[in-house]
Order: sequence, then C-alpha cells, then structure tokens
Amino acid sequence: MNYWVSFLLFGSFIFSPLVKLNGQTGEQKFLQDIKTEITLPPEAGKNVIKLFSANQSVIAVTTDGVFRYRNGQWSGKPNGTDWRTATIDKQENIWLATTNFIQKENSGEKLTLQESSKNDTILCLFWEDEKTLLAGTNAGLFIATEKWELVEFTRGKRINSIVKDKKNDLWVATNDGLLYRQNKKWINLDENMMAFGNERQYFSLATSNTGGDILFGGKYVVGCIAGDGNHWIYRGADGLPYGPATTIKTVDKNLWFGTQKGVIKKDSVWHYYNGKRWLPDHRINDILPIDNHTVWIATPQGISQIKQTEMTMEQKATIFEERIVKRHFRHGLVSPSKLSIPGDFSTNTVVNSNNDGLWTSIYLAAECFRYAVTKDPQSKINAEKAFEAMERLEKVTGISGFPARSIALPDEPVGKGEWHLSADGKWKWLGDSSADEIVGHFFAYPVFYKLVADGEMKNRVEALVKRILNHVVDNNYNLTDIDGIPTRWGVWNPDSLNNSPNWFYERGVNSLQIISFFKVGYQITGESKFNDAANYLINNHGYDENMIYQKNYGPFDVSFVDNQLSFLPYYILGSYVTDEKIRPYFEQSIERTWNIVRKDRISMWNIITSATLNKNFGLNDAINELKSIPVDMVNWTTENSHRWDIPHDALVDRMGKKQSVRPIPASERSITKWNRNPYQLDSDDEGMGENDGAYYLLAYWMGRYHGFWN
Repeated sequence: MNYWVSFLLFGSFIFSPLVKLNGQTGEQKFLQDIKTEITLPPEAGKNVIKLFSANQSVIAVTTDGVFRYRNGQWSGKPNGTDWRTATIDKQENIWLATTNFIQKENSGEKLTLQESSKNDTILCLFWEDEKTLLAGTNAGLFIATEKWELVEFTRGKRINSIVKDKKNDLWVATNDGLLYRQNKKWINLDENMMAFGNERQYFSLATSNTGGDILFGGKYVVGCIAGDGNHWIYRGADGLPYGPATTIKTVDKNLWFGTQKGVIKKDSVWHYYNGKRWLPDHRINDILPIDNHTVWIATPQGISQIKQTEMTMEQKATIFEERIVKRHFRHGLVSPSKLSIPGDFSTNTVVNSNNDGLWTSIYLAAECFRYAVTKDPQSKINAEKAFEAMERLEKVTGISGFPARSIALPDEPVGKGEWHLSADGKWKWLGDSSADEIVGHFFAYPVFYKLVADGEMKNRVEALVKRILNHVVDNNYNLTDIDGIPTRWGVWNPDSLNNSPNWFYERGVNSLQIISFFKVGYQITGESKFNDAANYLINNHGYDENMIYQKNYGPFDVSFVDNQLSFLPYYILGSYVTDEKIRPYFEQSIERTWNIVRKDRISMWNIITSATLNKNFGLNDAINELKSIPVDMVNWTTENSHRWDIPHDALVDRMGKKQSVRPIPASERSITKWNRNPYQLDSDDEGMGENDGAYYLLAYWMGRYHGFWN
C-alpha cells in the first residue's frame, strides 16, 4: 500500500460515526461519596459513644467526656471516665451513664439504680417526657420519676433500645422480644405477631414518618412496623449487607444502619461502608445525620464524615490528575506510591513496578484523549513527557526494539527482578519484559501519534514502532532479552502458540496482540514488512481464527489480566486498522469476548467495544461504574466475605481466594484497576500503598472523545 494512502486512512478511520449515550453527559453533576476524618481534641480520646445535634453544635460524647463542635472548633474538657452511653433531654441537656450510675453533664449528683439492682449494667437511656427518665439494663427496664422502679414485665430482659411513637406509645427492643406499651399495658409482640425467625432478638429502634413508623433491627433483618399498614422488611436476599443493625437513623428518605462491621445506607440502592477507606473502626457506636448529604459516624477509634459531594466526572478526573502529579511520577513514568504509615501521604515514596511501561501507557493515552477533547496545552505537555519516558525504556537497554519494564538510578532502591546497568552507567533497567509491556506501548503509540504528536515527535514515534517490530520479526516473533533468550511472556511465535501445551491458554490473546501490533505498525510506518508479517501469521498459522476464541470461559481458569491484554489491542485493531479482510474476525472476537466479560461491569471494556463496533455495549453500566470508583485510591484492606447480600461462588479464584458470583461494587472492593478480580471478597493490602488511578482517567477521557458523554 502506498505510504501516503496508508497515512490518510490512518488519520481518518477513527472519525467514524459515534454512538451517543442518551441522557448522559459528563457535565451532569452526580453525588460522589467523600470520606473525611473528624479530628477530635486530644483530651477527648477516640472512643465516641454518642453523637447529638443541639444549640447549633454537634455534640460528641466520648468515654472521657462531652465535646462540642461549632464553626470548625471544638470546645469541652474531660468530665469523667468510662462513660458507656448518653442521652439528651427536652432542654438539650446531656445525661451520661457509666455501667452503674447516671449523671447530668457538669453535675456532681449521681443517680444510681435501686439497691437490689446495683450490680446491673446500664445499656441505654431515654427521656420519655420532661420528668421521666428510662434506663435500660441487662436485667430490665427502670423508670425514674421520684425513685427508680423496675418495669416488672421486663424483668430479666436485656434492654437494647427504647423509642416512643407519635401516639406516645413506648417500644422497647430486648433479647427476649419486641415490647410495646399502649395505655399502660405491656405486650410482647413476639408472643403473637413477630416472625418466628427473629428469634425474639432486637438490637435497635428508631422512628420515621414523624413517629408514625417504628424501625427495628432484628438479628437477621431490618424492618418497619408502619402506621399506615405498609410494613416492610429487608433481609440479605433483599440487599441488606449485614447485621444486626445496632443503630438506625433516618434522614429524608434515606436509612442508615450501624453494625459491628461497618455502616450501611439505603436510598434507591444499597451502599456498604466498611474498612479504613471509610471508617476509623468497623464497629459503629452511633450515626448522626448532619444534613441530607452528610453524616458523622462514631466508632471506638474516632469519627468519620461521609459526605455526598456534588461534582462532574471531569471534576473527579481533575482530582485523579492532581494525585498522579503529587505522588506517582518517577523519572517520567507513572509508578506506584508506597506509604510507610497506612494512609499517611506524608510518608509517600514512589517505587518501581514490574509494569511501569504498561501503566505509563494508560496515563499517556488518557492525556492524549484529554488533549483531543479539551485542547488543554498542559495535557499535551503531559502526553509528550510520558511518551519520552516510555521511549527511554527502549533506549536504555541498548537492545534495539527491546523496552525495559522499568528504570531506576544506579543507587535507587528497587524491587526484585532482572536488573541491568545501562552502557553509560547512568541507569539500571528491569528486563524480562512481557507481553503486558508491549501491549501498553502499542496501545498508547497510535493514540499519541494521531491525537498529539506533530513534527519531529511523529518521526520519533514512527522510529520507535519500527525498532520494536523489527526486533520482534528478527527474533522469530519473540521479545528477546539481553541473554538472547525470549522473555518469559514475550512470545508470539506460531510454533509455541499453536503447538506447545504451555501456551494453550495464551494462544488466542497472543495471536490477537501480534496481529494488532503488526497491522497498526504498518499503518504508522508504511513498512510493508510488518503487513507481510501479519499476513504470514494469518495465512500460514491461522492467527485470525485463533483470535476469535481468545477468551477462555466456562469451566476454564479466568485471567482478568488477559482481559486487559486483549481489549487494549482490540481498541487499536478496531479503531486504527483499515484492513477489511481482518474486520470480520475482529468483530466476531470482540463481541464474543464482551459477551463473556460484560457481567464484570468493567467500564473500559464497554467503552472499547462500543467505540470499535459503533454500538452501545453497556455504556450506562460504564458510566455508573466510573462514578462508583472511590476518590480514595489507597489500597486499604477490604472485607466482604461476611456479607449477607453477596452469594459466594463455590469456586475460588486462580489465587485460591474466595469470590462472589457477582462483582463487588467498586466503592466496596479493593482497588482493582481492570486487571484484578472484581469478584474477590477480601483483600489485605493494609493501606500501605496508593494506586495512581489513571485507569479512571483513560476510561473517562476515551468516553468523552468518542462522544459517549460530553
């Protein structure tokens, strides 16, 4: 093919008709959950047992005293020790209780239970009216007017919570039934009305609908006894993540439930907040709605604020951009951030990874799409710097066309691997480069070439692509290291892929990769050698048919890494390659693969499939998943194996870890990029590192570029 014809086709092919995502634009604002730790004064301690709102202040009761927060400032001082619970009266006075006495804030007078109950433990307090204080203990309910009296009906029962409805009827949650007092007569509803499966155990109560409805937390459920008869109940099968709910709060139409393992919100869907991404401690002592979009959550280790912050997807992208600049650049490469103290960014150190080239390519492509959309000159600068860093990966090895996995200064601490000193002694480089690296390079270079590069920079892209592909062809379709031996994973040789059992799993994905490399290389350089190489593998070794069935599924092992190693070449092959003979095989392959992985709800795969086939393949799921990705990219430990709402898979994953049969929402699982298992229930990363988050940037800006959102 004539070079200039090839160039013109390369330049125009990507501007095919675009799929529109009706009703969705990037500029439409959405509510993003943001966690902020509320710092208490040192004298308050950390164990916050109750939260109240009064006198235009938030009141935090800790085991050491009462502290008020107003206009960004705390006031208060320790006034006792070992407080266990508290309540607020009609005059907004705070009443505190230890295990065995009650005391009004700043009062020296102690109220103790009657002598016969002096060894009982006080569990909860409730002011029924201005004169009547109720105390729930492990042995019954006590009422104080002029003196303490045990409600005989409650004798021997553990009193966990007390509320009053709008009719002034009293409700009491106990370990032996849900008790109801109407017209001074007591009824145990578990004697004749409540479901047997509740096992007579209730842990919390709240009112809603101005006191017309009673909400209760049972052993396995949260339920509502509605004044209008429209009762409801939530179990694990209904979406309740965990229980029992030991705290229930309502705000607007939203429900909040505190448990011994995290906090739950129910609006139109369920949300589960657990682990240090969201909370200082998994045990929830109390919840205080501040407004319709903000709550404070009290735990034994302090207070978290979870706030729904209104933003656009582009504003979210800006947060991710700033994170990379602050903590993830290393010699121009995008690299992981390690933290010597969990979650403490002041202890950040940027370190190499085994795939710095791949992850930098993700950032490079994101900046290219960003530049194409916005024409922001900074995004062009960012893209050019990222390209130069990736270019250095090839130059530093001294092997033409062989990019290193990573580079470092000679005295710089590095991870394990095959490190070599460069010929000039200025760098050391990590060898044994894999298909992952080359996939990243050949994903980013065509995007950079088309959308950003100009003048001499275009010539440098062409030269680099030519060197890498010449290396692969000249080494019998392998990536060959400094020792003259193919690297562990850099193999595209037909004898290996088609004939060796060791490469059975990679046959399809590696066939797809090498065809995309050669075809796009031909488009960029005009070198017929590369087109001939692709056609040789197709005509003589069936690589076109291999790539149709590149994704194993069903009874076979699942590799989420290989999903990335197939969809990135899919994008290049489908967007930049004009060979109509290969198009039918490409379309069969990508649509088959997408139908297999669609249940994973990975935004990037939906965007790539939609872009290359010019049809909506799950774009609503894509945008919802992008919104769900947490802003906090720290690799916190996550735990989901205890949850009631997640059905477990009988099969463990390839790492032997437990997994779900459906993907865990992005905000509730470990930071997974696209190359980790979204079904994995638990992780133990412990907050010692931070992900760069460029995977969000690429998906967002690629979607913008293709017109899926504006």
